[in-house]
Amino acid sequence: MFSNILREIIISSPDDNWLTKRIPSDSVVRNPDFRRFWFSSILAHFGAQITLLALPICAVLMLHATPAQMGTLAAFESLPFLLFGLPSGVLLDRNRRLPVMMSSDLMVAIALATVPLAWWLDILSIPWLYAVGFVIGTGYVVGGSAEQVFLTFLVGRGGLVDAQSKFAATESAARVLGPGMAGGLVQLLGAPIAILCNVAGFVVSLLNLRRIRAREPQPPPSDAHPLRDIQEGLAFVWRHPLLRTLAWVSAGWHLLFYGYTALHVIFATRVLGMTAGTMGMANMFGGLGILAASLLVKPLSNRFGTGGGILAGLCVSALGFALVPAIPAALFGSAGWTLAAYAMVVFWIDCGATLFFVPYSALRQRVTPDAVLGRMVATMRALTVAAAPLGALLAGGLGEGFGVRAGLACIAAGAVVLSLATIFGTRLRHVKD
Repeated sequence: MFSNILREIIISSPDDNWLTKRIPSDSVVRNPDFRRFWFSSILAHFGAQITLLALPICAVLMLHATPAQMGTLAAFESLPFLLFGLPSGVLLDRNRRLPVMMSSDLMVAIALATVPLAWWLDILSIPWLYAVGFVIGTGYVVGGSAEQVFLTFLVGRGGLVDAQSKFAATESAARVLGPGMAGGLVQLLGAPIAILCNVAGFVVSLLNLRRIRAREPQPPPSDAHPLRDIQEGLAFVWRHPLLRTLAWVSAGWHLLFYGYTALHVIFATRVLGMTAGTMGMANMFGGLGILAASLLVKPLSNRFGTGGGILAGLCVSALGFALVPAIPAALFGSAGWTLAAYAMVVFWIDCGATLFFVPYSALRQRVTPDAVLGRMVATMRALTVAAAPLGALLAGGLGEGFGVRAGLACIAAGAVVLSLATIFGTRLRHVKD
């Protein structure tokens, strides 16, 4: 759910109003560079479904990871946000974003390729997966921030919600078809070989991105020390009341989500007795949740404002988190009903996440001047995901000490508290645009 974006035409002379010169949002699909970027996004979405299932399956079923080890794996995947989130903002404000994106994708592809290689050499281990997860997280920190800024370059601030809803619809298709495909590949070929399919997708995507003709204007050179730029990004977010509110709300959500990420594969396989194939089938309903959200996000934002759309997403995802620990191993005495219940929970979590992050991303970029846009995105990503390693480690520790179901129950309680605090403790419900 955390991956998503675009491209556009050559600007011969950059100026302060270049964002307003993007093509209208209703015509972006007619732009060939947009379509190339969209194709790469589709490959990324489908490939992500393979990795999201295959990597934890390697840990849980092949290497017999404990809940604490799964928490540590999730922590390593999110740690780069804390370490590199702020420096990446300086990098993005001083360089064109497309080369940064491509370099990040190449780095992730190489890291993933080492998993089947290590398996073939019989040296694959939990620490090896920690290292791979860290590299993947690093690629997402740098490349993901570059994608978000590049999206604004392509469609302008006025087209952000519309463009992101289109990509959410694309992601929903990948989430509907991808998990079943991933589950089948993992069950048929094994998790390491399935990961190779994602590596192949990265290769095709990189070749496709090389064909993009659009070139961003080179950001003006800066003599300022990088630490000064980081300080300015932090100060801008801290002094902006809306961005400050969005930062702590998103940080709370990420803490809960990474706790859920640390435990859900162990819960599904060891507690509910699912196989890789049945997990893939259940996760297909996440795609339906994203599809539903992509259709609802614009009407909700129009009816209740951008802030109201964010709150709706927060509450819907909280409902999903609250239902997870309530699923029994044999609902109504049947594994089939348990699978259906798990699939419905995945639907609510993914629907809520999309309803939350589409207006959230658009709102924060609308209120940010061009000169600090890269630093704002990177700062927000660093601040909001900084709590994720803590959430993963805490969930792993709770699962190890009190059981996986108890750990998920704590996440459910936290989600309810976060929703209530955001509704009644902030002014987001009054934000219309």
